[in-house]
Amino acid sequence: MAFDKEKSAGFLINHIARLFAKELQHRIQPLGIVTGQFPILLELWEGDGLTQRELLEKLDIEQATLANTLTRMQRDGLIKRTKHPTDARAQLIWLTDKASKIKNEAYQSAAQINMESLSVLSEKDQALFMEFMRRVIAGMRSD
Repeated sequence: MAFDKEKSAGFLINHIARLFAKELQHRIQPLGIVTGQFPILLELWEGDGLTQRELLEKLDIEQATLANTLTRMQRDGLIKRTKHPTDARAQLIWLTDKASKIKNEAYQSAAQINMESLSVLSEKDQALFMEFMRRVIAGMRSD
C-alpha cells in the first residue's frame, strides 16, 4: 500500500502543529519567550513547584530537551530552581515574577490563535475535533 501524506494522521497533525507554532512564536516573541518554553510555562502557570520528573510526565518530551529548555529558561529569568525538601537529587521549579507577569498575555495569544485556526469549523465540529485529539493522545499514552 502506498503512503499518502494527505491521509496520514501523523503528517496532518504535525503540519497543524508547525503552523500553530509559527503563529504562536510570532505572537509571544515580544513577551520574551519561545514556543519550546510555552508548554512548560503552561504547566507551571497551573501550579509551580514541580520537579523535572513531574514536568516530564505531563509534557511527553525527552529528558534532555526538557533539561536544556529549563536551563535556558533559568538563564532568561523565567524560572528558578530550589532544593527539594525531601529528595536531595531533585529540584523544584518555580516561576519568577517575570514569567508570572506574562501569563495573561500569553494565554490571550494562544486563545486567539486557537479561535482563528478553528474558525473554519462549526462549534459542534470544533468540539468533536478537540475530543478526537484527546482520544488519540490518551490512546497513544496508554501504549
